[in-house]
Amino acid sequence: METSSLDFQQGLNPQQASLKRVIDLCGAFLLLSMTFWLIGLAALLATFSTGSCGIFAQKRVGRRGKTFKVYKIKTMRPRADITTTVTKADDPRITRLGSFFRRTKLDELPQLWNVLTGDMSFVGPRPDVPGFADRLQGEALLILSVRPGITGPATLKYRDEEEILAAQPDPEAYNREVIFPDKVRINLEYIRNWRLRDDVKYIWWTLCGSTRR
Repeated sequence: METSSLDFQQGLNPQQASLKRVIDLCGAFLLLSMTFWLIGLAALLATFSTGSCGIFAQKRVGRRGKTFKVYKIKTMRPRADITTTVTKADDPRITRLGSFFRRTKLDELPQLWNVLTGDMSFVGPRPDVPGFADRLQGEALLILSVRPGITGPATLKYRDEEEILAAQPDPEAYNREVIFPDKVRINLEYIRNWRLRDDVKYIWWTLCGSTRR
């Protein structure tokens, strides 16, 4: 995605963006100092579970369409015979330990580093892979005016996305035609009506495992 070809709209104003960044920076530094041992342990266990490096890096599209590497604890073994672009709850690539990490969201902890370095925020639209981000057109490009987040209203609504997809006859089509457009709608609403107290609320609901919006 070429950033020069995109007509970005202004989402958060400069004061809101600065406040959000300061909170992200302080929070990420504090949480990383508290959980670095847990991330290291999870990565070590994932290395044995998957037979490869326990930290997984994948290219995603972030603010202003720039790509970056998002980090996660590896939860799947590679399978050359599986080429799907979505992950279902019953995906045979997911290890037993990986299923636990995904269910508890421990696999997301390395993204604290992404928040610290400024590629991500605690709250915001989830960063998409280049193929899906390219579908953002018109007013939907507002999503790329902010840093992507670890959690957010769309993430909370689709917290059980893998189970939802597993129940569909055509998971890829359902994701493309139903889930993705709904996430775009929710994320646009979040950006246009951003309030700090909402970010606090979404973080709290994430920690509590709630799917409320």
